[in-house]
Amino acid sequence: MSSNNAKIDFPPENVRKYLEPGPVVLISSQWQDEHDIMTLGWHTIMEFSPSLVGCMISAMNHSHQLIRASGECVINLPTADLVDKVVAIGNSSGTKIDKFSANQLTASAASKVQAPLIAECYANFECRLYDDALVENYNFFIFEVVKAHICRLPEYPQTLHYTGDGIFTLSGDRHLDKSADFRPEML
Repeated sequence: MSSNNAKIDFPPENVRKYLEPGPVVLISSQWQDEHDIMTLGWHTIMEFSPSLVGCMISAMNHSHQLIRASGECVINLPTADLVDKVVAIGNSSGTKIDKFSANQLTASAASKVQAPLIAECYANFECRLYDDALVENYNFFIFEVVKAHICRLPEYPQTLHYTGDGIFTLSGDRHLDKSADFRPEML
């Protein structure tokens, strides 16, 4: 085994550094006259059609209560240029401030849900609660994406991926196209 492949022990509570499932998103929610935004990195695609996304939203988060009451949210995909706002949103409480105003973000009307879109984000995915069987024990919501909006360009936006300890990695226009190597049904 080469020295590049030599392994060291690693704290299990820090494996997110390597296993984080996808880009950091901003979840916007609304119930009656209250709205909120939260930063979220714990989500996963669960099914293609219907389009199902699972999200772990802590019960300590104000958005949890709004989503629980409304059964809706918008998953907004910020790009790297919004990193300071992403961090500020994650470090604040929607019970104390209006995160849209405090972060100079534009709340835009969605077409299928009451929760607002964040206009500055690259993509917005309007969601309805599909299954709440895991919410009580695990704070795990399963949403169906009922409407999706994305910017035309760039095709591969520079997104944020949180690895813990205040560190983000970036993805974006650098990509490997291996589509010719896949069986068509696996694309």
